[in-house]
Amino acid sequence: MSAAFDATTDGALRSWIDVPDGSGFPIQNLPLGIVSRAYESPRVGVAIGDSVLDLALIAEAGLLEDALPGARAILTSGALNAFLARGRGAWSALRARLSALLSAGNEELRGAPGLTERALYPRAQARMHLPFDVGDYVDFYSSIEHATNLGRLFRPGGEPLMPNYRHIPIGYHGRSGTIVVSGTPIVRPSGQRRPDPQQPPLFGPSRALDIELEVGFVTGPGNALGTPIPASSAREHIYGMVLVNDWSARDIQAWEYQPLGPFLGKSFATSISPWVVSLDALEPFRVEGPHQEPEPLPYLRTSGAWNYAISLRIELQSAEMARRGLAPLTVSQPTFRRMYWNVAQQLAHATANGAVVRPGDLFASGTVSDLEPDFGSFIELTWRGTRPIRLPDGTQRAFLEDGDTVRLLGHAGGDDTPRIGFGEVSGRIVGADMGIKSTEVSP
Repeated sequence: MSAAFDATTDGALRSWIDVPDGSGFPIQNLPLGIVSRAYESPRVGVAIGDSVLDLALIAEAGLLEDALPGARAILTSGALNAFLARGRGAWSALRARLSALLSAGNEELRGAPGLTERALYPRAQARMHLPFDVGDYVDFYSSIEHATNLGRLFRPGGEPLMPNYRHIPIGYHGRSGTIVVSGTPIVRPSGQRRPDPQQPPLFGPSRALDIELEVGFVTGPGNALGTPIPASSAREHIYGMVLVNDWSARDIQAWEYQPLGPFLGKSFATSISPWVVSLDALEPFRVEGPHQEPEPLPYLRTSGAWNYAISLRIELQSAEMARRGLAPLTVSQPTFRRMYWNVAQQLAHATANGAVVRPGDLFASGTVSDLEPDFGSFIELTWRGTRPIRLPDGTQRAFLEDGDTVRLLGHAGGDDTPRIGFGEVSGRIVGADMGIKSTEVSP
């Protein structure tokens, strides 16, 4: 993959809208999301600095029609799916038009009487919604560090990687109906567990609630049934990326996953960030991935840089920390650039059998783990609970407790280049909804 120079990523670009130093939303980013205010229906907006620009109002004023025919209908819908279906030509054209309208010296939008006052408002006033209606959801297992760690935890003394790992991007289909936007409370799931292998299983709330720090990509036009998408065409089908927290109940998962894989231990909730960062914005941060040995089969071979230098962070704050005004604790800071299987390989493999991809499908990377100590899940960070994390309030965590809030953050660049931020994906754990009677006996 090789993209021509894109003027919208030029580090010298400046906007007439104030963008604070260090902001993750400079004019070079322009992520799209679904926003609303109290008196409005959800519509497409773009983040810039500490502001949101209502693109539905800009489209109604006729400023986007040349770049995106039918812009008014597309941008007043409550999801990005119609826009995603238009494909790369439309994606790049709208981005270029927004970049021009927001660039310093351009008066088309800034000088339109009353329009800026109505369409531009503080990001803090925006209610964020799911950015797209998720069709299918696939979760991969693309970090060789994560796969190796789990192999060592669950198969001590054996080969940590399964024989197929270096040959095939491992993944499974998740439950799209429980994908929620950042900030949605996460109810502790209940399910079957078998803490004592000599006793029958129990039903009750998970006692090993975990996170998985992931990065996901969202697809565009899609393909016809029976027609694979080659890795070389991935850029035509991937619009952009979001942060993903694939909440996981490790004890439920451990009992249920053989022989068919994850079910209730994963399907209860997956959180995503509200702003979708385009591949165009991330273009300057493409990097070569790790060497793959053995060489993948021909349909999985890619040329050029297909990994992305995205810095990630996990923060944890207990309810007591919040009550006492203590800042969240940073527990890990992995990078996305080390993923063994890249996004082009993931999409090529997911469609190799002719499976259909549609606008708004979400493909998550799997847990992003780096070299020790920067792992992407608590099962690794605490080594299956044997090395608990000490919090500033004096408590310890092996896994998540009720009242805990987890924030995942990510950005690319930020030193000598514009900082391209994803915002955050956060969730607070609330107690289990015991609609089904627990079979556990209280101690």
